Amino acid sequence: MRDKMCGIVGFSGKGNPNILKSMNDAIYHRGPDEEGFYQDEFMNLGSRRLSIIDIEKGKQPIHNESKDVWVVWNGEIYNFLTLRNELIEKGHSFYTDHSDSEVIVHLYEEYNLNFVNKINGMFAIAIWDKKNKKLVLVRDRMGQKPLFYTIINGNIIFASEIKAILKHPMVKKEPNFEALNHYFTFKNIPAPFTAFENIYSIFPGEMLIFDVNIKKLEHLKYWNIDFSKQNNDKFEEAIYKIRKLLEDSVKNRMVSDVPIGAYLSGGLDSSSVVAFMIRNSNKRVKTFSLGYTTFLEHKAHDIISARKVAKIFGTEHYEYFMSPDELIEDISKVLRSFDSPFSGAISTFFLTKLISKHVKVALSGDGADELFGSYLAPRLAQPLSYLENIYEKLKKGYKLSDKDLNNLRPFENNIEFLEKLYLYSKGSLEKWKYKILLFKDEEKRLLLNPKIFKFNKFNSYELLSKDVSNLKALDPLNKVLELEWKTLLPDQVLAFVDFLSMAHSVEVRSPFLDYRLVEYVASLPGSWKIKKGIIKYILKEALKGILPKEIINRKKEGFVLPVFWWIKRELKPFVMCHLNKSSLKKSVFNFEYINKLLSEYYNNKNNDFQLAAKIWNVVSFKIWWDLYFG
Repeated sequence: MRDKMCGIVGFSGKGNPNILKSMNDAIYHRGPDEEGFYQDEFMNLGSRRLSIIDIEKGKQPIHNESKDVWVVWNGEIYNFLTLRNELIEKGHSFYTDHSDSEVIVHLYEEYNLNFVNKINGMFAIAIWDKKNKKLVLVRDRMGQKPLFYTIINGNIIFASEIKAILKHPMVKKEPNFEALNHYFTFKNIPAPFTAFENIYSIFPGEMLIFDVNIKKLEHLKYWNIDFSKQNNDKFEEAIYKIRKLLEDSVKNRMVSDVPIGAYLSGGLDSSSVVAFMIRNSNKRVKTFSLGYTTFLEHKAHDIISARKVAKIFGTEHYEYFMSPDELIEDISKVLRSFDSPFSGAISTFFLTKLISKHVKVALSGDGADELFGSYLAPRLAQPLSYLENIYEKLKKGYKLSDKDLNNLRPFENNIEFLEKLYLYSKGSLEKWKYKILLFKDEEKRLLLNPKIFKFNKFNSYELLSKDVSNLKALDPLNKVLELEWKTLLPDQVLAFVDFLSMAHSVEVRSPFLDYRLVEYVASLPGSWKIKKGIIKYILKEALKGILPKEIINRKKEGFVLPVFWWIKRELKPFVMCHLNKSSLKKSVFNFEYINKLLSEYYNNKNNDFQLAAKIWNVVSFKIWWDLYFG
């Protein structure tokens, strides 16, 4: 019932069909089924389509009755039928039968810039208001769909991926060293920066209005996650609402005329999505899991657990096993998918190879970790806050009670680690969060060439401090969740979900990112999300009776490649090949410091994961740099 638009491009100014076609071809993988174009004397629009149902009349760009509003977009509107009926009642006429694309046109006519608040979905939208000579660019609330832009000589150039913008002849491919400096700390480029000078990412929940007549760009923030609003629901009421909201979210994302699959790691998040899919489908659901050719006990549990879930729910289950050699072979393709250096999770790229052979759409459990608390920083928030309250007593020989130990979980057996973090930060969120990031600013001065990186200008700690200063959450855990929701989730997690799945022309839908569920969970106290060290406590309570106990209580593993294990052995020749003196001769790096890191890591019999993460971070950058500037 929907058109799948999976990539958009465009630019203002004099039309040039060859430029527009070249930009559109650069994102062919986002929509290999169809392309569409619109051009006039002021605006040029292009789109790529991944079709889930063949609707000839739904071909984009799409327009209103008077053809003075044109739209290209990428994504899904889950409530489009409700909106369509509402617009028809208000007198709007549709020339397509089932197109959700045309809904956007009429929403804009009816509500002007407020149209976006009516939409429940994921999207990157470009509206050309021909009558008022304004281009409106919009990115969805969470940042599931990417959208980039640059302004050159009074013209705006935009696209779903940076590689398309780089195809425009006015754009110079120049590295942004401030952005690249931050990469070594965060493992990704933080928005609005990109790896390229003068090319920017639109923020989640942001709208850009570009007036072609006066060459003026306006930024409008139409949505923010708000952790400061706390509701008065009782715990049991919250459990019921979470369950209902999640099931409705899954149901909405299953509307399609083709089979839909699901990523299945065997963990809580993906398993819950599959459980609700089964409840709302009369067809057999296809599920997909990732395994490895090298045996690693903790990773073997992923496959075993996924098989259990698939058997319980009777899914049509598929498995993909990858090797370290496949990572070596494909890492360049992975980094080209991002158009940026990236050393976060990239598992999606490899499993989606298999998924693309069976379905065009797959549901995932992305967003649950950031919503309910799972990573190291959320796990630290409450224990560190509690330690701050009792630290003076502790120094005087105070013996910890059972109540104290419960409040320090899951670090009750590692008080020394908590104490070190507290002494370093004195309870300051930006300080202890900075401490657990990768390369610190002072270390980057040793790692990177000072002639290229002007360190007096670039400071990742200051960037983090600025983000922390804008937080509105009222308790320690929600503060961390708010921070990660605005940074880690869109800049790293949703980036790899979109780019690495679209590299294989597969669309991912994430039920945990429904804005109704997000807004509700944000209003709940942090003590319900992690309780006595139990991560995602309230979600686990909500899923009782829906998932088996062993899945609910399974230790968090994460959908990540075992890179830090492979680096020690299987990937060592690959690492040394890229980080030897000859290879780094014309590099941005200081070889002596990198050699020090390598010696420290490989001369240690134990596997230091922090050092492994630094080495992979550097290797990934080196490969990316060679691809774009080598």
